[in-house]
Amino acid sequence: MTFKMASCSWAENILQLLRKMNNFYLPGSCRSSCFRFEIEGAQVGWIPPHVASLLARYPDVFSPPHQGAVTLCHGLDSYEKRSEAVSHVLQALRQEPSLTCLKGWRDEKYSVMPRFSDCPLMWMERAATSLFGVKRYGVHINGYTVSDSQEVCMWLARRSHTKQTYPGLLDNMAAGGLAAGVGIKHTLVKECQEEACVPAAIAKKARPVATVSYTYEDEEGVFPESQFVFDLELPLEFKPIIGDGEVQEFYLLPIDKVKELLATDDFKPNSAMVVLDFLIRHSYIDPDTGLWVFAKCPQSKKQLTALVLFLLSFQSRTIRTL
Repeated sequence: MTFKMASCSWAENILQLLRKMNNFYLPGSCRSSCFRFEIEGAQVGWIPPHVASLLARYPDVFSPPHQGAVTLCHGLDSYEKRSEAVSHVLQALRQEPSLTCLKGWRDEKYSVMPRFSDCPLMWMERAATSLFGVKRYGVHINGYTVSDSQEVCMWLARRSHTKQTYPGLLDNMAAGGLAAGVGIKHTLVKECQEEACVPAAIAKKARPVATVSYTYEDEEGVFPESQFVFDLELPLEFKPIIGDGEVQEFYLLPIDKVKELLATDDFKPNSAMVVLDFLIRHSYIDPDTGLWVFAKCPQSKKQLTALVLFLLSFQSRTIRTL
């Protein structure tokens, strides 16, 4: 096993992670120049200006920007009409070389709605959601063990080198996006079975513990995401087995080692935030020497901003919509 080690202090690296994963709300982002994406008067995303200019080619689907918002044409007044019209546009835009995210087309439908509790207004190809800043939801599972001496270890996965995103990086034991029309619990059991060969009877024992939310931007668009987080205590004798090929290896590591790896670039960023949430909830972050030291004496406004975003990102609460 080969792992990358952190070169700077742990807390500094974690703050860098938090800034990266919430950079859409930090000074210098594209947020001020983005158009709101609205359907039926409700905002469902953020459209960067270069995407809005491409959408102007399709006036029968997208209305021209007005008062800072891009909307769908009035005739697209149903879930089916909106979904099909936008899908045709996206198929055409796959030929646009500047839209690199569409090269990772997955044929996966994601729901588009203002809030998770709202009825979906349409579906959209997963690979295109960042072009519209549509919020994506997923399920992440912290698989861990507790020994007879109460030592806690966590199962981590090494992503396959053939993965479209973040190939070869460390990840949660199992995780997956929430497809349109598929429930949280179903996704949990499915991902556990497919990625780690966890029997359904064990996977169903996972406890809903938190949501981790963030919004970042990169060259492919805007990514507002919320991850539904589950803790799953596994039997000591259980070992995950590679299932669908999305993982190349599993590791069972002591929590101190997991914490150390969290501050390296060897971890998939959003999964690192999920593990960080685990460490906080289970009191593995020392209040005097851990991340909280920046709350006492922030070295800069940027660090203080990152800490505030951190506090807002981790919302430990039970999921009631299973």
